[in-house]
Amino acid sequence: MALRNLVIEGDPLLRKTSRPVDEISPRIIKLLDDMADTMYFEGRGIGIAAPQVGVLRRVFVVDVGDEHGLIEFINPEILEVSGSQTDNEGCLSVPGKTCEVERPQHVKIKALNRDGEEFILEADDLLARCICHENDHLNGILFIDKSVDGKIYSTDSDED
Repeated sequence: MALRNLVIEGDPLLRKTSRPVDEISPRIIKLLDDMADTMYFEGRGIGIAAPQVGVLRRVFVVDVGDEHGLIEFINPEILEVSGSQTDNEGCLSVPGKTCEVERPQHVKIKALNRDGEEFILEADDLLARCICHENDHLNGILFIDKSVDGKIYSTDSDED
């Protein structure tokens, strides 16, 4: 297991646009593996994008605990979105903060897997939300930029 350090809000790297992966090299495979380990560590998250571990490449992984399990996306491209859902979001790179974010209810996405094979996935509900959240990271967008009402809440509390 290899954990990577998380890049935290305020670091300019999180606001940059990631570059496409030209070749699925052993370094990209290790990145995928390390990202999954980092995401799963202590049950911290359901998705993580390469910029969150300091790598400006168009790669993210998600696992929302459904029948799909871990899904790896290389050079993802959202093909279609439909519907709307609003819910509370958080992020490993924005610790201690949440806000209400509107996302598509349904998303259709094309990407490559670790073997370089193209796949198309249609997702709804939480999986669609997670895919959109992680894809935003590849474009330098954080969930707090999309707060429905402009309010960002702290999850830290002094109450016992």
